[in-house]
Amino acid sequence: MNLDPQLQVKAQPVKLLGLDVDGVMTDGRLYFSADGQESKTFNILDGHGIKMLQSTGVKVAIITGRETPVVANRAKNLGIEILLQGREDKRVALNEIRQQLQLEWHEIAYLGDDLPDLPAIQQVGLGLSVPNGYWLVKQLADGVTETPGGQGAVREVCDFIMNAQSTLQQALDPYLQAN
Repeated sequence: MNLDPQLQVKAQPVKLLGLDVDGVMTDGRLYFSADGQESKTFNILDGHGIKMLQSTGVKVAIITGRETPVVANRAKNLGIEILLQGREDKRVALNEIRQQLQLEWHEIAYLGDDLPDLPAIQQVGLGLSVPNGYWLVKQLADGVTETPGGQGAVREVCDFIMNAQSTLQQALDPYLQAN
C-alpha cells in the first residue's frame, strides 16, 4: 500500500481492524458443491498477518453479509473473537462492536470491496478497499491496497497498520533472529 503520510497518521490510533470476507479475505468467487455445500479459499499470508497484528494488541473483527460455517472456522483458526455473519449493514454492525469495545470511530480501520461496505469505509478513521473492489468504493475509500482481495490484501493492511504504529519490526523479529 502507498505509504502516504496522511494514511499513516490515520493508521496510528487504530485499535480495531474490521474485515469483509468475500472479495477481501477471498477473491470474491463462491464455490458450491452439488449438495449445496459452500467452500471458500483463503490466503495463508492474510492469516499470518492477522495473527501478527493481533499480537500487537490490535483486535480484528469479521463482518460479512453471508452466513457460513467456513467463515466461522476460519475466524476460530485465526483467533478472531469478533465475528458477525449475516449482516448486510456493515456500519451498524461495526458500531455495535465499537460500542462494546468502547472505541472512537477514528480508532477503527475497515477493509471492504463492495457497496454494503461503503458506509463503514466512510465512517471509520481509516477506510480501505482492494483493487478488485467496486469502482465507487475504491474512489471513496481513503486508500486502496496494491494486492487484490484473496491474494494478500489483508496482510498488506496488517503490515501497513503495524508499520504506522511502529510495531512491525517487533512482529518480524522472532522470524529474523538467528538460532
